[in-house]
Amino acid sequence: MDLPRPLAWLVDEAGASPGPDRFLAELGGRLLADGLPLAGGALTLAVPHPIIARRTWLWRAETGAVIEALGFAGGPLNQAGRDWLAGLGPVQQDTVGPAPDGPVLGWAGTRPFGPAEAGRLCQVARFVATPLAALAAREGLAALLEAYLGRRSAARVQAGVLRRGTGETIRAVLLSADLRDFTAMSEATEPAAMIAALDAWFDRVAGAVHAFGGEVLKFIGDGVLAIFPVTGAPADACEAALRAVVAARAGMAHLDAVRQAQGLPPLPFGAALHLGEILWGNIGAVDRLDFTAIGPAVNLVSRLEGLCHLTRTSAICTAFSAPSAARSRRPLPAKAPGPERTQ
Repeated sequence: MDLPRPLAWLVDEAGASPGPDRFLAELGGRLLADGLPLAGGALTLAVPHPIIARRTWLWRAETGAVIEALGFAGGPLNQAGRDWLAGLGPVQQDTVGPAPDGPVLGWAGTRPFGPAEAGRLCQVARFVATPLAALAAREGLAALLEAYLGRRSAARVQAGVLRRGTGETIRAVLLSADLRDFTAMSEATEPAAMIAALDAWFDRVAGAVHAFGGEVLKFIGDGVLAIFPVTGAPADACEAALRAVVAARAGMAHLDAVRQAQGLPPLPFGAALHLGEILWGNIGAVDRLDFTAIGPAVNLVSRLEGLCHLTRTSAICTAFSAPSAARSRRPLPAKAPGPERTQ
């Protein structure tokens, strides 16, 4: 069967594209070379994610650049792609496959598309269904893994690090944090209210960790274990972790003020930081694994966090982390209000 070159590429090679961004750029470039008057293109895929409902990739023919836009639950299905294309020229969009919420592929022209050109783009939308199904499945798996494992750990698992005992030794700053008096609070609080409080706490600490380049490895009851891998100077990872603790404390101070206005008790917490080596990889039963961090450094940071309550300090970091605080001249401020201190 003698197919036009863009369609032959869709049948033979497109399914192996490394991602939707490269797929869109490659397809757009081939259609452009085949004589279609394209100014840009947009591809929208639905993804299974707690807050992101869809991802849209936007390609500009003039530069070949691809950027990404995120769509959230409750918003229009393809607003980002439609708006982008409309700003470039006349638009043609097609839903790929029979599902109404399936992938959407759209193009903007440098001039209105003629009937024959519009027909060729419709034909492309039909041929694109099979390779897009493979791409969408990979993107959906990546989104699920990131939601449950974190970005770095998800990438390792998706790369095939699946056997028990496999992993690597890395150097990282570990952060361990948990709420105080959680057991007593949970016994005196309705389950729905307790879950809401935990979610609010996790939003603030995990948000701070992610904002400064760290990754949450685990939520353990009311506790959090996070890492800031050392990729350059160790002091940089230490400073990032320190800044994350400061940001988490600021967020919790605001949350406590809101809770106080609602007649609810505050949510005090302790946090510890330690720089050390960890084994980062798979551990567990033969058929049920956990991708996590283990080693003496993990044990130490957990015990340090436990000392926060005994010593009435809100945050403790070991001497390994201290040089960053000294270098930046921004020591962690004491949590206010309250008698606890930081050391």
